[in-house]
Amino acid sequence: MRVVIAEDSGLLRAALSGLLADNGIEVAAAVGDAEQLLRVLAETPVDACVVDVRMPPSFTDEGLRAALVIRAGWPEVAVLVLSQYVEERYATELLAGGVRGLGYLLKDKVADAEEFVDALRRVVAGGTALDPDVVAQLLARTRHHSPLQRLSPRETAVLEQMAQGRTNAGVAEALSVGESAVEKHITSIFTKLDLDAADGHRRVQAVLTYLEQR
Repeated sequence: MRVVIAEDSGLLRAALSGLLADNGIEVAAAVGDAEQLLRVLAETPVDACVVDVRMPPSFTDEGLRAALVIRAGWPEVAVLVLSQYVEERYATELLAGGVRGLGYLLKDKVADAEEFVDALRRVVAGGTALDPDVVAQLLARTRHHSPLQRLSPRETAVLEQMAQGRTNAGVAEALSVGESAVEKHITSIFTKLDLDAADGHRRVQAVLTYLEQR
């Protein structure tokens, strides 16, 4: 696995580079701003980018905008976004493009090396890694007359686990239920959210509905 790190803090850049190297992950480059990140991608094949949301020169949304460019221009490259806080608007904009190969973690979670590396491997494999705090805050912004109100408490719990990137087996383990029960709940979720069976991306659409922000 080859990864490029984009983080303005030299200390965190070095820490992330060392952490990934210790876990057998090659760091192709470690840069301090979004412009350098996109330059590296144009010249070097990589599997994933670890991107800080706020980078020079304005320290507002440079990293997020670069992540959107990467998702559009290099769809085969996984993106793991790091943020000091839950940037609700930014997270929603990024997730609107699809959740495969995408992660959004709060920086304090980087302290858990095993969890961070696992999240990176998951997004490179085409999965999703969303911090539970991000999911919770996006859910809190969901409009009042949401179709989510049609779901039972158990169905809502299943959908929450799906939004965190878990497979059916992972959801079953997290909720201590059988995998067949999870499959039935997911079918019911699709029906209650009016997701067309002809659409092969109903799982993604269900997660986006869960994360919807208005």
